[in-house]
Amino acid sequence: MRARRSWPSLCLLGGLAALQAQADDEADVLERVEVYSTRLEGVSSFDTPASISVIDLDSGPERSNANAAEVFAGIPGLLARDRQNNAQDTQLSIRGFGARATFGVRGLRLYADGIPATMPDGQGQISHFSLFGGERIEVMRGPFSALYGNSSGGVVQIFSADGTAPTQGRVQFSNGSYGNNVIGAGLRGGNARVGYHVAASVADSDGYREHSESRRQSFNLKLGLGVGEQGRLDLVANRFDAPDAQDPLGLSRAEALADPRRATAVATQYNTRKSALQNQLGLVYTQPLGQGHSLRAMAYAGRRAVEQFLAVPASAQANPLSAGGVVDLQGDYGGADLRWSWQGELARRPFELSAGFSADRQEQQRRGYENFIGSTLGVRGRLRRDEINDTRNSDEYLQAWWQFAPRWSLLAGLRHSRVRFDSDDAYVTASNPDDSGKVDYAQTTPVAGLLFAPAENWRVYASAGRGFETPTFNELSYRADGGAGLALDLQPSRSRTVEIGAKWRSCGGATLEAALFRADSDDELAVARNVGGRSSFRNAGRSRREGLEMAATLPLASAWQLDLAYTRLQATFVDGFAICTSAGCTTPAAVVPAGTRIPGIARDQFAGRMQWRGGAYAAAAQVLALGPVTVNDLGSESAPGHALLNLEASRDWRLGQSRLHAFARLNNALDQRHIGSVIVNEGNARYFEPGPDRTWLLGLRWDWNDD
Repeated sequence: MRARRSWPSLCLLGGLAALQAQADDEADVLERVEVYSTRLEGVSSFDTPASISVIDLDSGPERSNANAAEVFAGIPGLLARDRQNNAQDTQLSIRGFGARATFGVRGLRLYADGIPATMPDGQGQISHFSLFGGERIEVMRGPFSALYGNSSGGVVQIFSADGTAPTQGRVQFSNGSYGNNVIGAGLRGGNARVGYHVAASVADSDGYREHSESRRQSFNLKLGLGVGEQGRLDLVANRFDAPDAQDPLGLSRAEALADPRRATAVATQYNTRKSALQNQLGLVYTQPLGQGHSLRAMAYAGRRAVEQFLAVPASAQANPLSAGGVVDLQGDYGGADLRWSWQGELARRPFELSAGFSADRQEQQRRGYENFIGSTLGVRGRLRRDEINDTRNSDEYLQAWWQFAPRWSLLAGLRHSRVRFDSDDAYVTASNPDDSGKVDYAQTTPVAGLLFAPAENWRVYASAGRGFETPTFNELSYRADGGAGLALDLQPSRSRTVEIGAKWRSCGGATLEAALFRADSDDELAVARNVGGRSSFRNAGRSRREGLEMAATLPLASAWQLDLAYTRLQATFVDGFAICTSAGCTTPAAVVPAGTRIPGIARDQFAGRMQWRGGAYAAAAQVLALGPVTVNDLGSESAPGHALLNLEASRDWRLGQSRLHAFARLNNALDQRHIGSVIVNEGNARYFEPGPDRTWLLGLRWDWNDD
């Protein structure tokens, strides 16, 4: 018998009395959550040689569900930073991967209900993650992330709850400081054959900083249909609309200290703003085939449009190679994944094997316009760029798990990825030559992990693997020497990652996890220069990210629980390299010494939350602390560290088959001035995005069912 299968029985016997005493309030805590990040159908995350965290979106801190950064506090190794700027996406990095992104998410793989939210070039966004419709978020860190292909320094997946009987509904309204108002609603239900879950929300904000007003509207539908006796077809549709979200831009250190709520002068001068509209549809079909075999097929398609007004000076656009100051992207994307799995025995020991193929494509028309007409700034002017950018990937992967002894198991996988970039330039003039070009990348990424179970409630493991990250199309778009055409000399960054870890859990709900890790990368992608509002990139040589992660959940008594998470991360450039620091520079002269810290990465990160729940009442105190963060490759400037205290309280009322939940939250209760996020290597030295002062949030949620 598999060791992991005996564990629930032992917990059931050992915790029978506790279950009786806490029946209603604790039942949800003891439910087993199935984790899909490992792509293993018969193996729990506890028995997987990898670092995996699951966020239950129906529990944890009280929140407005308007900002994804709210839900990630307390996940070791993951840094999520709210930019107080809804024109840009939440900043996400895992173990230092993704920290260089100045917009969107790079270096990580993102999925929503199994549908990729990361494009083939590695650029992604979480703006359309539906927190109102979500049931949980899974975060995978370490070597096994490489099984997801290009730019998989970590994997973040959100899953919507399935529609089941009885019919359940939810409406929530929250109001907070600086005009932050959010209303969301959801409805789900179904029967043995059909299930549905629909959720929608509208989030309005005046913004903490000047010139940061925004509105975000989202809609998410998950429809499940039984096919035959055991098959299932899930349809997932979502829409995200954020028109004219104002962008206050970053501040210099002096500006941030003097007035953290201000916007950069050019932000209002050019009316910097961004509009994004995305519609997406996906299908996921699963079918057991008998005798342990199963099939999963996924297909999706979507369209995304982005218009962004930048603060590129009109003088910089005099360069005939300038792409202007207005970005206009219109594009379609889609893809498919087919996977076969088998659960059986090898040498009379439990065995699981899966193999699959995936292909994705994104085609977008990229236009650039001047951001002025005559002396009027912040309007769309003359066309300065017009091209079709096509990115596609095709991947094959294989994965096997084998419990070759009662206390030992092995997980291994292999993925081969091919990524192609193709640009067709339609804007050709006498002074702006044809910039068309193409480049192909290919990489094979193996990974393996060994797990040992010294006791029923204890696991230790070691894993190792290789990964890679191609430059995104944005990073290929501008050459470091200032010439025309794509930066076809850029190479993908390749990494080698090792990890050792331990996991422990008790029948009473206590858990402890710890991991030591190191990732060595070759050809690290770094900024070469910033000119005219555009960044160009180069391969900077070797880098290293190594550190320690620890997390604990400790029920201290029947009404008290303590959650702790700590990350120590040392991220440095192993090789020195030269960069440009002056305007118009094409020959790098400033040297980044070997051993310099990689910017955007905190060396220390801590989260602690003490929660009390007594009947209908609950309260919690949360501490979030972050160490200093360097903001440029030279390490010449940094954002100071900070520690914030957040307080919350709530009250429930049972009204027949419904529940009314009122909550209040006080963020930054000690009113600490701090830098909430940074813009790495910002060309004008406006690196800093201040976090808000003391703010409040009041909310009311009504849940009901017809059972």
